[in-house]
Amino acid sequence: MFNKDHLPYKFSAPMISLVIILAVYLIYLAQLKSVKTDSLVQPLAQIDSFQDIQLFAKSAIVWDTKERRVIYSHNPDMVMPLASLTKIMMAVTAESLLPDNTIVTIRPEFLEEEGDNGLVANENWKLKDLLDFSLVTSSNDGARAIASVAGAINARISSYDKGRKDFVVEMNKKAKKIGLTTMYFTNENGLDANESLGGAYGTVRDVAKLFDYTLRNNPELLISTKNSSLKVTSLSNVAHKVNNTNTDIDKIPGIIASKTGFTTLAQGNLAIIYDSSLGQPLIISVLGSTAEGRFTDVQKLVSASKKYLEQKM
Repeated sequence: MFNKDHLPYKFSAPMISLVIILAVYLIYLAQLKSVKTDSLVQPLAQIDSFQDIQLFAKSAIVWDTKERRVIYSHNPDMVMPLASLTKIMMAVTAESLLPDNTIVTIRPEFLEEEGDNGLVANENWKLKDLLDFSLVTSSNDGARAIASVAGAINARISSYDKGRKDFVVEMNKKAKKIGLTTMYFTNENGLDANESLGGAYGTVRDVAKLFDYTLRNNPELLISTKNSSLKVTSLSNVAHKVNNTNTDIDKIPGIIASKTGFTTLAQGNLAIIYDSSLGQPLIISVLGSTAEGRFTDVQKLVSASKKYLEQKM
């Protein structure tokens, strides 16, 4: 008679289960070896399009206006001199105080600021045209004229000097109202007040928020800044043609807005808004770069941010 006790091994239920588990694991290992290397490497290439980026700027940011969040930053909360990025707040404040068709007369004392962009003494301008002119060519004379006249009208005073000071107060009020907690101004154009005091200060994070606010609430202020040049005729029938201070403006696809800044204290600043046909405008800004480095910094960030958006799709 057959006696199962004579078998060399006894197969219990637990042992059978162990054999089955081992067989399944060996099959899994065989399948894993057959997977192509490309399917494992590809996701690793998409980890971070900004990881190897090197900038001249001391501070930089890329802000997603659609999702309202930072997608790249470098020292985003370092308070820095703003230089002529200040003129965006000047324009936002002026438009909040006066209608676009307000007439601004270029008084001789307004032409005492650093730089000459071709404005003529006693020339009359429509406020909106002078804003466009001042932003595109970063005119300090234009910014002073706007601040002096708008401040005097708003405060209902005859002194343009006091009007200018009151206007700067309004700029600081506007910054606080928008929620730009680190941003403050000592003048309307961002010029260094002296060897140790800048005309305006703020973080690159607040610069991005200011541009975001302007894009949503005052987009008409930004339209002219995307062009490489501007032709405009004042109410005094004086024709002006000026070039954009962003010499790389035509190299950025989908450019929506641009503003440069440079002073001894600030060094090279630049902020842009662009949309590379993805329906997701990004704000890029660098502070504390060099005169030329600010442009290459932004180009690098544009390239990296485009890759970032493409990887998300």
